[in-house]
Amino acid sequence: MTLRHIFAGWLLALLSFSAAAGDWSLKDVAGVTHTLSGERGKWVLVNFWAPWCPPCIQEIPDFVALQNGHEVDVIGVAIMYKSSREVTDMAGRLGINYPVVLGDEDTAADFGGVAALPTTFLYTSTGQLVGRHEGPLTRDEIRQALEGKANALFRN
Repeated sequence: MTLRHIFAGWLLALLSFSAAAGDWSLKDVAGVTHTLSGERGKWVLVNFWAPWCPPCIQEIPDFVALQNGHEVDVIGVAIMYKSSREVTDMAGRLGINYPVVLGDEDTAADFGGVAALPTTFLYTSTGQLVGRHEGPLTRDEIRQALEGKANALFRN
């Protein structure tokens, strides 16, 4: 086997890993950048929400509890909002203890688009996408998905 073959094999493996992982980069309101590759070893839940969306607001206390329990790293991506202050005020009122990103249509497109709010993406500790879920989720549903018992909630 030549060095060229080894390099080509390594490059293909790297490209397939990147495509499978769907690495993303999100900068939160505190200026911290979060990436899927940077979250290795932890389950990650990326939740698209809006401050005017009642089902979005309904699920936030469960996300706060999951973040508190270190069961999963939650990242909230606000989209379709009037101002950054609207988002940060809502996050403060709701006691959001996880990173909040000010997103837009491009951010949603990076995840394959968001057709409904809330929409949540769940990633394993190895960076594999379990799937996406449209509509509100509860803490128990997420715990079941983490245990592999409720993957039907998330579709690819």
